[in-house]
Amino acid sequence: MAFEDVTLPTVDEETFQKLEADLCNTSGKTPLHERFRALFTLKALADNRSVDIIGKAFADDSALLKHELAYVLGQMKNPHAHTILKIVLGKLDEDPMVRHEAAEALGAIGSLESLPILEEFLKDGSIEVRQTCELAIEKINYDNRKEKESIPQSAYSSIDPAPPTANEESTEKLRKVYLDESRPLFERYRAMFALRNQCTTESVLALADGFSDSSALFRHEIAYVFGQMQHPAAVPSLIKVLGNLEEANMVRHEAAEALGSIATPEVYPILAQYRDDKDRVVRESCVVALDMYEYENNEQLQYADGLNK
Repeated sequence: MAFEDVTLPTVDEETFQKLEADLCNTSGKTPLHERFRALFTLKALADNRSVDIIGKAFADDSALLKHELAYVLGQMKNPHAHTILKIVLGKLDEDPMVRHEAAEALGAIGSLESLPILEEFLKDGSIEVRQTCELAIEKINYDNRKEKESIPQSAYSSIDPAPPTANEESTEKLRKVYLDESRPLFERYRAMFALRNQCTTESVLALADGFSDSSALFRHEIAYVFGQMQHPAAVPSLIKVLGNLEEANMVRHEAAEALGSIATPEVYPILAQYRDDKDRVVRESCVVALDMYEYENNEQLQYADGLNK
């Protein structure tokens, strides 16, 4: 999920308690989409108190919510989250989608001290976890190089699993690297994010070709990128992915949220249709995506509106 970065005013303890109650659903009556809004409000507040509250919400039974908790902790880039993320990654009975996101978050924070724990899971039973740890290790090593590349400025503020390709290559050259499964995953991700930054119909179509890749992790990242780009040309491929009942739920979930972010008129009935999907992650993603659709199509200034309730 991708929303614009916002800065919120300093809040008091009572407000933190209210956000915690919403995020952790202590009343048992808080709708999922309101819990997500509380989460992104805590992300915008971006302090240790926010991290601690987010950590408590990992006790929930929703894999979708826990996956989003880990994502947000990575985007906050606060080392205070290390302990929480390492515990989540190390829980072998946790949903791989959640563990993968915890590993990616450690990569986003970028501390060298995370390398040993990530290396420990390079032979994990989940291929998605293994591949994410590989990417996170590459990302941390890249971030801690003494010699820095000159990366073209991006319109996107997210901390990505890999930086975009440094050289401004043509769409076709980037597409060749991006689709080449013989290349290292980190290199292919760099081409993916460079294509994202182009944000043209041509680059969208090139990215959509990646949905035939053998890696569910790779396919899920394409859908995430489409949600950031919010380009209408991505809608047909995302609808196809969401409607493929044989596709991994982590990919279908990301396709649903991307559709909610793009929010063109044809998206709403599709999301409403899969709101009753057999897979819980997909169902819940459609609920959140419909809320995102409403946000994109009304006059709200920001999604992180947990202080306005």
